[in-house]
Amino acid sequence: MADTRRAARKDVPRINERIREPEIRVIGSEGEQLGVMASEDALRRAEEVGLDLVEVAPGSRPPVCRIMDYGRYKYEQQKKKKAGKGKSHSATLKEVKLRPRTDDHDLETKLKNVRRFLMDGDKVKITVMFRGREMVHRQMGHKQLRRVTDMLGKLATVENPARMEGRFLSMILVSNKEGVAEARKEMEAAAKAEAEAVASEEAAEARPE
Repeated sequence: MADTRRAARKDVPRINERIREPEIRVIGSEGEQLGVMASEDALRRAEEVGLDLVEVAPGSRPPVCRIMDYGRYKYEQQKKKKAGKGKSHSATLKEVKLRPRTDDHDLETKLKNVRRFLMDGDKVKITVMFRGREMVHRQMGHKQLRRVTDMLGKLATVENPARMEGRFLSMILVSNKEGVAEARKEMEAAAKAEAEAVASEEAAEARPE
């Protein structure tokens, strides 16, 4: 477990109290050069404007840090990483299949993919598959689709309502711009909380017993 935590930290830049060098080169929130200063002074400046001090060039001497919103920074870095793959994204129709009796745990697992597809701007076809005598209980399929829309909340909008096609009951969802914007804000907040948790854990480990 400890090794897993250490590996995860390698991908997380040092922020705020985790920056322990006596002096650092600081870039302001608007990109202005603030020069070399004590790390404590730089952190104080960041706190005064409600932002974070983030190490962006640890290999420099002294290290370069920037005053910024860390949650937004991490989200933008993830976007750049995806764009760097050299593939322009075009909306496609994805499909996720369910059964009339898919339980809550399996449904939530499948909905993780649905949320990811919607965040990427894809349409998603949700299909309930009936077998044998299950066709007698089509209302269970409609109930599953209602559960899906309830669990997705504002993130999705029904483009094509549920309809039967042989033994398959399907509907098509598209992303809701307002819901996607809210989800992205939550992701930024979660990223910042994760970094702060790692910082707190490292600080606790560094304290003498």
